[in-house]
Amino acid sequence: MAAASTLVAALLIACAACSTALADELYWVVGNRASAKCEIVTSNPVIIGDIWFADGPYKSRADAKLARSTIGACPKPESDED
Repeated sequence: MAAASTLVAALLIACAACSTALADELYWVVGNRASAKCEIVTSNPVIIGDIWFADGPYKSRADAKLARSTIGACPKPESDED
């Protein structure tokens, strides 16, 4: 019985580590008043202060860039900047 409990505990820890690692691979588009840009960030944004909107999460940076290009409130990037 102790071996089963140890296995269950190990699986729970492994699942928690996997979900944390997967969360690090998500992207959001945020509107930043201070920079007057829409930026792509890798942490779940808090809408407060200069951050006035957020959209996402997206599974890849490419998906976030595509989404940013369709958001009317986002100015068009001058180059391939993030």
